[in-house]
Amino acid sequence: MDKTVIRTEAAPAPFQGAPYSQAIVAGDFVFVAGQLGLAPGATEISGDIAAQTGQALANLSAILEAAGSSLENLVKTSVFLVDLADFQAMNEVYASRVGDRPPARSTFQVAKLPSGALVEIEAIAHL
Repeated sequence: MDKTVIRTEAAPAPFQGAPYSQAIVAGDFVFVAGQLGLAPGATEISGDIAAQTGQALANLSAILEAAGSSLENLVKTSVFLVDLADFQAMNEVYASRVGDRPPARSTFQVAKLPSGALVEIEAIAHL
């Protein structure tokens, strides 16, 4: 099976140069690494859960577009929250971006995310 590495400057590079790709296209699917609410070119994450969720989804969208897909083609996402009390605020932003046919999703509370992030979102989309 062939796999194609996806890289765009419209989303942050792998965290601290870690050995992973922003996304991989394999077959008819694109697998996107977890995206934080870090703006491209920024060095620090700022904002509340809504702002960070919006930026994480913007990063995800940019990577999907670079791969030839879009948020409309999402089939599965995983959302990692530092605090499940942020679920409702995250969900409002998320719902506004994923369309009327949302993907399957899992949401987890985690102990900590890189750079003090409040949310991270990873995804699988169809091309």
